[in-house]
Amino acid sequence: MTDDIVDPIRGISHITFVVKDLDRMARLLCDGLGAREVYDSGERTFSLSREKFFVLGGTWLAAMQGEPPSERSYQHIAFEVATEALPVYRAKLEDLGVEIRPPRPRVEGEGESLYFHDFDNHLFELHAGSLEERLKRYGQVS
Repeated sequence: MTDDIVDPIRGISHITFVVKDLDRMARLLCDGLGAREVYDSGERTFSLSREKFFVLGGTWLAAMQGEPPSERSYQHIAFEVATEALPVYRAKLEDLGVEIRPPRPRVEGEGESLYFHDFDNHLFELHAGSLEERLKRYGQVS
């Protein structure tokens, strides 16, 4: 079936978050996580509403003004970071007033994580680990 695909999926193009306050999201992404803002539509919108674009860890993130999710869930986006960077990010995020969540139970070798909700119910994870490490660890479970 995949043999019919002329140009297979290459990876993630971008991730869009719908938020009430674009400037507040910009502070979270730039000041809290170190993203770089690369575009602000201002009043000239090309999409559904005003938006800003950011680059974080080589990934294009978009924030679009609108009505965010009304409830929180475990659906999230995770960015890979070094273990020693987790306390630095925690301090930056706490300074911004972001709600840090308690970590979920983990098995040894899975890597540490820092979970937080933004101001619009989106859940983020900063994870010190890789897919390969996770699969290796899960393969050891009997």
